[in-house]
Amino acid sequence: MRIAMFSSKPYDRLFFEVGSNEHVIHYLEPHLNEKTVSLAAGFDVVCCFVNDTLSEPVLEQLKEQGVKLVALRCAGYNNVDLAAAKRLELPVCRVPEYSPHAVAEHAVGLILALNRNIHRAYNRIRENDYSLHGLMGFDLYGKTVGVIGAGKIGRAFIDIMLGFGCRVLVHDMVEDPQLASRVEYVGLEQLWPESDIISLHCPLTPSTHHLINSDAIAKMKRGVMLINTSRGGLVDTLAVIKGLKSGEIGYLGLDVYEEEADLFFEDLSNQVVQDDVFARLTTFPNVIITGHQAFFTREALEKIAEVTLNNISAFAVGDTASMTLVV
Repeated sequence: MRIAMFSSKPYDRLFFEVGSNEHVIHYLEPHLNEKTVSLAAGFDVVCCFVNDTLSEPVLEQLKEQGVKLVALRCAGYNNVDLAAAKRLELPVCRVPEYSPHAVAEHAVGLILALNRNIHRAYNRIRENDYSLHGLMGFDLYGKTVGVIGAGKIGRAFIDIMLGFGCRVLVHDMVEDPQLASRVEYVGLEQLWPESDIISLHCPLTPSTHHLINSDAIAKMKRGVMLINTSRGGLVDTLAVIKGLKSGEIGYLGLDVYEEEADLFFEDLSNQVVQDDVFARLTTFPNVIITGHQAFFTREALEKIAEVTLNNISAFAVGDTASMTLVV
């Protein structure tokens, strides 16, 4: 099948070319949106990533151009108008999981770096400043960690934090009796004030949009550490900035950002960032931001390529039962 891969990078080519002998992949750097959708003309499949826009107008034009399948090479699908895809009878498949350990370990990395001020210490040493003032952290042992979302990534994260000797509070729609023997399932009203660290591992849905907002922050323990490696829209950024300024939030680690589409995955080192909210975030010494790289391990990329290509191959022979379909 002929595949148009939008938002492609050199590392995508590296991993997809290993297993794409039966397909022809055309690698496109631009994001898929209303301005670039015409590039998909003549292709059977569009392969998309987290910052591609699959709105109703885009899906309609894809259908008109003869595209038969939307293959997401990611787990999330909040960027897809699923109702429109269903109406158009345009199948959408995804990679429901790749390496939960990759994202979980990155979240822990953010916690350790923020707690022990590793980012600041690194810069000091480069300037021959070996002083320790301002770098004091705290023992993770015995601290309370609130985890919102106990899917595979959340569980991998929980295992690591239990290994540090933390007390773990979990908020999830479904309670797993096996996991309940090791953690405490609680409501948000208990999780907010009792957690020293809060880590988000839930999907972005209408009910979780801006889950972290002014009201929630006001209920949190003063100086809380907040970690988000899930979806940017879970966090009301302006509310978080206000919390950082007041000291309500003591540490912030982000791998995702609500308006990241025009920033992340691109080299903007010779440009002035136009997003004033994001620019303000980068001025805080107790904030670490990474550019949506939590997934970025060798094992994860191998799995993403494998599952995506298997989905496309199954679709080509009509074996929809073997696909990980969203619609």
